[in-house]
Amino acid sequence: MKVREVAPQVDPSKLLAGAQFVDAFSLEVDGLALDAWHAAEKAFGRLPAWIDALVRLRNMIVTPLGLKTSATKEPARGMIGMFPVLSETPDRVVAGFNDKHLDFRVVVDVATFPDNQQVTATTLVLTHNLLGRIYLAIIKPFHRLIVPAMMRQILS
Repeated sequence: MKVREVAPQVDPSKLLAGAQFVDAFSLEVDGLALDAWHAAEKAFGRLPAWIDALVRLRNMIVTPLGLKTSATKEPARGMIGMFPVLSETPDRVVAGFNDKHLDFRVVVDVATFPDNQQVTATTLVLTHNLLGRIYLAIIKPFHRLIVPAMMRQILS
């Protein structure tokens, strides 16, 4: 099954008012009975090696700038991977954080149909300053590779 980019089906004003960047990727899943927490955990709970290497590189680069870094350790309660969970229902998990350069949210929605489920990950970003805009511009090409790769983990 293929991860595909889709039009975001969220209300940004309720999730991250003023977000300048919003995108979404979706995957149809057969044979699994997932709620949003388990879908998010399968997708974002562990990093493939190549993504982990990129995250470590990113952390080395942004540490001198005083930006938040993600620690690679055992996930804490209330966390999915490196993301703090902000809200949760059976059909939706909202995770993310606020930093001085940008605010970030990842929303995992699960829609259940008679024959399958559709899992959608929506990313929202609100930049606060020039550093945030530069960071977003640099990260976007990687983001479009990383999110689909992580969503494919739902099937494994």
